[in-house]
Amino acid sequence: MYRNKHNVWLGGGMNQFHNILFVSNGLTDETESLKQVLSLARNNNATLNVLIVCLEFSDLMTVYKDKFEASLKTQLQQSIQSARDALNLSETDLPINIQVESGSIPAIRIIRQVLKHSYDLIVKNAAQKDDGIGFTAIDMELLRKCPCPVWLCRPIERHRDNIHVAVAIDPISDEKAGHDLSIRLLEISRSLADNCDNKLNIISCWDHELEGFLKNNMWIDIPDNALSKSVEDVRDKHYIALEELIKKSNISGNIQVHHVRGEPQRMIPQFVDDLKIDILVMGTVARTGIDGFICGNTAENILQKLKCSLLALKPNGFVSPVTV
Repeated sequence: MYRNKHNVWLGGGMNQFHNILFVSNGLTDETESLKQVLSLARNNNATLNVLIVCLEFSDLMTVYKDKFEASLKTQLQQSIQSARDALNLSETDLPINIQVESGSIPAIRIIRQVLKHSYDLIVKNAAQKDDGIGFTAIDMELLRKCPCPVWLCRPIERHRDNIHVAVAIDPISDEKAGHDLSIRLLEISRSLADNCDNKLNIISCWDHELEGFLKNNMWIDIPDNALSKSVEDVRDKHYIALEELIKKSNISGNIQVHHVRGEPQRMIPQFVDDLKIDILVMGTVARTGIDGFICGNTAENILQKLKCSLLALKPNGFVSPVTV
C-alpha cells in the first residue's frame, strides 16, 4: 500500500476489474494517475495495458511519425517508472504493454480497443477544460458509448484518508437492468470509500413533477392538504425504495444518505460542490428504453457541471454503437 496526498489508493475491494486499459495522450506527466491504476492492477492481480492515442500525421509529416511515437512512448515510460518507484513495484511484478495508435476520432479508437481486448475498466486523465468544469468531447464519447466502466481522473489535493466519495442513485426502476446497475454502483462506491475516508455519501433526488401544475390549476382545484399528501407519498415511496436498495446491496459501514428534493441535474453538482466530493460514482447510458437511473440528457447535464473525478458505469446488457 502507498500513501500520497494527490492520489486515491484503490484497494482489493474493487476486484471487479481484472483487465484494465490506461489511456494516455503521451504529452503530459501522468505519474499521479498511473499510481492509481498501477495500485489497482496490483491489488486485483489484473493485467494492465496502456494505449497512447494521438492525432494522425499528414502525408507531408509521415516521415516524422515513428520518431514522434517513439518520443511519446519514452515520456510515458518515464512516468510509469516514477509511479513504479513510488509503489515499490517492479516490471516483473506488473508487466505493462504500451501501444500507440494515431488517427482521427480517438474515442472510437479507444472503444474499439475495449471491444477487441475485452477490457473491463478504462482509466484516463480527464481532458483539461479551461474552466475545469465538465468533460471534453473525447471523454463524453467514452461516457456515452464505451461498454465498460470509465474512470476519469482529476487531481486530488487531499491525503487519501480525507478523500470524499459519493454515489448517485435513483432507486425507482421497473427494469432489472436499472436495479442491477444501482446495486453495482453501491458496491463499487462502498469499496472505494473504504480505501478513502471510509464514509460513503449516497445522494438520491426525488420530486413531485406535477405539483406546480396541480397547485396552480384552477380547473382541477385540488385541496392543499390533498396535494401535500400526494407530495409526501412520492417522497416516502422514493425513500423506502432507496432504503430497500441499500439493504439489498449488503453494504455497511459509514454511510450518509442524502435524500434531496429537486432535479438531479441541478442538485447533484451542487451537492458535489457543497460537500467537496472528490470522486463521484454514477450510472450513464447512451440509449433509451431503460428507466430507473440517470440516463440521457439528465446524465449529460450533470456531467457538464462536475469538477470532481468520475467513475461511470453502464447497465448490464448495454451494447455499444461502436463496432470493431
